[in-house]
Amino acid sequence: MLRLYASQAQSLWDELLPIEVQELPEDLREIDALLADPALMAPIAAHWAREAEQRGRSSAIDGRPTIAMQTYVRLMVLKQRSRWGYETLMREVSDSIHLRRFCLIALHERVPCESTVRKMTRRLGAQTVTELCREVIVAAARERRFRPRAVRIDSTVVAADVRYPTDAGLASDGIRALAREAGKLRARLSKGRAKLAAKVRDRSRAAGRRLREISRTLKSRSGERKDRVMKLTSDAGKLLERSIGEARSLAKELRAKARGRGAKTKLAAARRLDELTDRCDKVAEQVRKRVAGEKIEDRLVSLSDPDARPIRKGKRGKPTEFGYVSQIAEVTSSTKPGQRGFVLPPASAAGNPHENELLSDTVAELQALGMSPAKSRSTAASATKRPTSNSHH
Repeated sequence: MLRLYASQAQSLWDELLPIEVQELPEDLREIDALLADPALMAPIAAHWAREAEQRGRSSAIDGRPTIAMQTYVRLMVLKQRSRWGYETLMREVSDSIHLRRFCLIALHERVPCESTVRKMTRRLGAQTVTELCREVIVAAARERRFRPRAVRIDSTVVAADVRYPTDAGLASDGIRALAREAGKLRARLSKGRAKLAAKVRDRSRAAGRRLREISRTLKSRSGERKDRVMKLTSDAGKLLERSIGEARSLAKELRAKARGRGAKTKLAAARRLDELTDRCDKVAEQVRKRVAGEKIEDRLVSLSDPDARPIRKGKRGKPTEFGYVSQIAEVTSSTKPGQRGFVLPPASAAGNPHENELLSDTVAELQALGMSPAKSRSTAASATKRPTSNSHH
């Protein structure tokens, strides 16, 4: 059940506190006044409406109540402002009276668990966060009577939260993911009369042996170690192909038994399994091309983050990073050096697109916010420049 607004943050205990403790610091007071606008809750309410339409039931009035979205937004503002992790954020808010009052959490209330806030971030998604940023920028520009005069644009690489990918490692991840997902489906959908015949064998132990053997082989000084590594990588890819075949059979059986009550659940489960199988199939194809010495186009580096790509930056310490290219624009009211303004939602795309390809999305974002800077200073104006910096404005 959706809770948009927080309850009264002040209680009887607040009357015992000194006036200096009851008042927010100046910086938090200004942010508090900006976030008090009820219009900021509109993107979250719209997300819940879209979610209810997809699920066929209203999650806004069913189920357990969520944390107050006003509190969630303020927690995320503190997290971004202080560069804290989720655990540090919850600990700091719990220990500070000022931060509690800013996040609309009374002294007698418990601070939300970090896993609850983390899952809420994942549930809302990047689209809702982008819409929230737009609402904040519009409200702040209206409050300060902001007049855009200049925009600074730069592109940077945002690293994905993945470990360094290897072909054998991705194959092992695929084997484990397919077995885990198939086990969940069989446990959930085989409780009725119609039992599922197909199953996906867990070959993670066999794949783990190949990975350990690859590690030992790379440490040796034998001239045949490259051939040995290729052979072990090929074996891991073949194990993945067997799991892929079994997963496709299980998905086919799920679709065939999608009749009557529970049909939507079976079709949704088959669809999720097909998506995972397609990613694993791409990994298996990469292994085949690697062993054959063929060039791999549009390489997949993570099963959990399929949009992440390898990006060459040209740095000696880190020649390759795995993630996305994001173009960040800061709109200012003055052309003076060091002038700060509003940072727009970044324009991003999978792979390593040229900066000029992202420039159209940045211009569209400016137009959507009704901003027409008089002057434009872009560090991404060169048609031949590639992103070489990972520093944010």
